[in-house]
Amino acid sequence: MPKHLLRAAAAALCGLAVMTGADAQTPRDPSFGRGERISGLPFATRSPVVAPHGAAATAHPLATQVAIDVLQSGGSAIDAAIAANALLGVVEPTGNGVGGDIFVIVWDPRTQRLYGYNGSGRSPRGLSLAALRRRAREMGNADQVPSFGAASVSVPGAVDGWFALHERFGRKPMPELLAPAIRYAREGAPIPQYIASAWAANLRRFEGELAAGRIEEFDNARYTYFCERQEVVVQVVDGQGRDMGPVYHCGDSKVPDGHSLFRNPDLANTLQLIADGGRDAYYRGPIAHTIDAYMRRIHGWLRYEDLARHQGEWVDPICAPYRDVQVCELPPNSQGVAALQTLRILEGFNMREMGFLSPDALHLQIEATRLAFADRAQFYGDPAFTHFDTRQLLTDQYTAQRRALIQMDRSMPPPPHAELRIDGDTTYLTTADSDGMMVSLIQSNYRGMGSGLVPDGLGFMLQDRGELFSLQRGSPNLYAPGRRPFQTIIPAFALRNGQPWLAFGVMGGDMQPQGHVQIILNLIDYGMDLQAAGDAARYRFYGGVEPTGEQPDGAGFVAMENGIPADVRAELERRGHRIRPGDGNFGGYQAIMRHPNGVYEAATEMRKDGAAAGY
Repeated sequence: MPKHLLRAAAAALCGLAVMTGADAQTPRDPSFGRGERISGLPFATRSPVVAPHGAAATAHPLATQVAIDVLQSGGSAIDAAIAANALLGVVEPTGNGVGGDIFVIVWDPRTQRLYGYNGSGRSPRGLSLAALRRRAREMGNADQVPSFGAASVSVPGAVDGWFALHERFGRKPMPELLAPAIRYAREGAPIPQYIASAWAANLRRFEGELAAGRIEEFDNARYTYFCERQEVVVQVVDGQGRDMGPVYHCGDSKVPDGHSLFRNPDLANTLQLIADGGRDAYYRGPIAHTIDAYMRRIHGWLRYEDLARHQGEWVDPICAPYRDVQVCELPPNSQGVAALQTLRILEGFNMREMGFLSPDALHLQIEATRLAFADRAQFYGDPAFTHFDTRQLLTDQYTAQRRALIQMDRSMPPPPHAELRIDGDTTYLTTADSDGMMVSLIQSNYRGMGSGLVPDGLGFMLQDRGELFSLQRGSPNLYAPGRRPFQTIIPAFALRNGQPWLAFGVMGGDMQPQGHVQIILNLIDYGMDLQAAGDAARYRFYGGVEPTGEQPDGAGFVAMENGIPADVRAELERRGHRIRPGDGNFGGYQAIMRHPNGVYEAATEMRKDGAAAGY
């Protein structure tokens, strides 16, 4: 049975009223022709979900089901998003968890405005730049923060973000919202095949890092995620006889196979502590003390004081026009402005007339991305340190200057950044409720499952977001104690006529701003529906200058999915672009669109195992 029919059947079994959008319009451009689907819609693997009351789209069917359950029982869109995010930490630890950070955009129908939340944590205050550079040299690359281990760990901001969002927009009690995640962590939850394959890849990556001596400790992670559970516990004491917590051991490595259930009772206990004790249980209570003791045992740097001082930040989203919509992103230390800058450059061209996947259209998108990435490397960082307003990169005058650097017949050499003065694997989800609240939420441990470090008995891995600091003098993203690193994760939102139109995201490192641009063009310029806009073939640019200090690899290269025709690839190569086959890393898309009559449409990524549903 086709995957979209399986998902519809699964939703029906769960008691969800999932409608398939039979009245969805065909793309406005007749040159698209008819697709292989009976509906005639090209590029789409299935129809968008249409829902009159509420909707959710996440990277796992169970998380979507939990979100819909919360909405149907009277919860707000924020309640649904928190419940889904908590469950995703159980069933998709390859992309997120309570050891990571969070960024969120919320449309509040009561105040008729957008709210942004930056839930990213800071570096340990006890780790100096000099000590980090020494550690980088020991790990074999003096120019880069190590990818794994204690040097890459920053304060996790997700749990603080849940409670800040809940305090402002929540309705249902937090214990009720965390209950499904606790239950599935304790009793077992299904791991789909895509997540299982990423799980296995992470084990291979961690074992390589461990063999090279680049992770301080891995027994806890192996016990939690990568073995048949064995109740072998060694109690560790320090030189003064103080209890430093248990160390777990297991036998042969094993990962979920996509056909079974996964249990994580340690994480269930941790989530129960959060449900009972609130935010303080994590940042000032038993969880914080456990993380502190673990880090001392393995000679890491994160401390109780770092956790106790953490505070997320409410921020104003930055919006920029594209055609007849306003596209909104969060300001740095995230990279959302890069998507806005790319769109501002492209707005000066008739992308619709050039045609979807035409050489001219793709050439322009790649070149605009390269220009935006050059500025990203030069100006993005923790705004508390850089004091740079990235809205300067979106002005008409500067956009025109950047646009003028593009030549249609050839790719440019590595582009310069602006001469302006200066004084991160992921999960994305979106929810919407019957009152009109819409949530765009992204949450991540960064590379792979995170640092490889699982604090004793807590059942979750600490993020490796600190890898994205630069060690280069003069960088706006230079490492400093108590500083927030550059962040790849970006939720997105779009307004039409000042009203909410689209909550969406495309997870996956620096694919995220590129994916946002491609989705907006597919919807606005090429007239696709919500599902087709995500299913259409994608490209991904690699090899530009990075905020971590890497220099550009010439013109870089572009990975392309098979749906981009061979003659188009050949023409792009003639213009100087280096084209490579698709590597499977083209992001993960979820979206909810609101129509003027209040009806929602929802769509999800066909490249992964997520689901969209509504009622």
